[in-house]
Amino acid sequence: MSVGAQGISWWSLGLAFLLLVVPLVLFLMLRVKLVGSLLWSAARMTAQLLLVGVFLVYIFDWDKPLVNAAWLLLMVAFAALSVVGSTGLRYRVYIWIVLASFLVSASLVLAYFNGLVIGLDNLLEARYAIAITGMLLGNSLGGVIVGVGDFFKSLARDEKRYQYRLALGATRFEALSDHLRRGMAMALKPALANMATMGLVFLPGMMTGQILSGEPPLLAVRYQIAIVIAIFVCVSLTVALTLLLALGVSFDAYGNMRRDAFRAKRRGPS
Repeated sequence: MSVGAQGISWWSLGLAFLLLVVPLVLFLMLRVKLVGSLLWSAARMTAQLLLVGVFLVYIFDWDKPLVNAAWLLLMVAFAALSVVGSTGLRYRVYIWIVLASFLVSASLVLAYFNGLVIGLDNLLEARYAIAITGMLLGNSLGGVIVGVGDFFKSLARDEKRYQYRLALGATRFEALSDHLRRGMAMALKPALANMATMGLVFLPGMMTGQILSGEPPLLAVRYQIAIVIAIFVCVSLTVALTLLLALGVSFDAYGNMRRDAFRAKRRGPS
């Protein structure tokens, strides 16, 4: 049995791009207006991954804690910018809230995972810290976008009931509890569905990568189970922190939702 994954040449990578002809033909036949988006997304993904790949070669070689920490902070910053940009929230109001939520959640889970689960002496060892933080942030990003977006949309639809509860003497948290629960549930349902079907319906990426690199399947399974738990905890923490911190800046002194908290001229983010 050979050790390590079979290599992919640049020519082979070009052949992989030919697969995109299939969705492009479907889009053209069905007149789905996603041809430009697909081409732009594929080009952007390729450029970003190539640049990151070049940087990671040097970062893995240096493996300096300060350099690794700076790279992780950059990842957190881009994740926060992506969330605020995707939900229609104003950057000046929410960027620090989302940034703090990502930073606290990812730092706590990464420290626990690298220090206790894996047992590393250097918690910021580049190949572990960067790869694991990427998985934590990538999954948390989607969860926060769904959770925050659903929270504000459900509140906008039901704002009169929220104000009625305030008029009856409920605290802001009590009046918003249904919307908070809904936002959390909507954010975490995809993660729970993936967790429940993992192994039967699909083999997750981390496990597949380790198997392709020649690691024993049971070792890959142990890593995958541990990282899935870590991801779910990080998503839960990030969504909860973002929603709770947002309560402090999303309403005025009278409990009314601030319209200037959103970039778009509507009652909540898209």
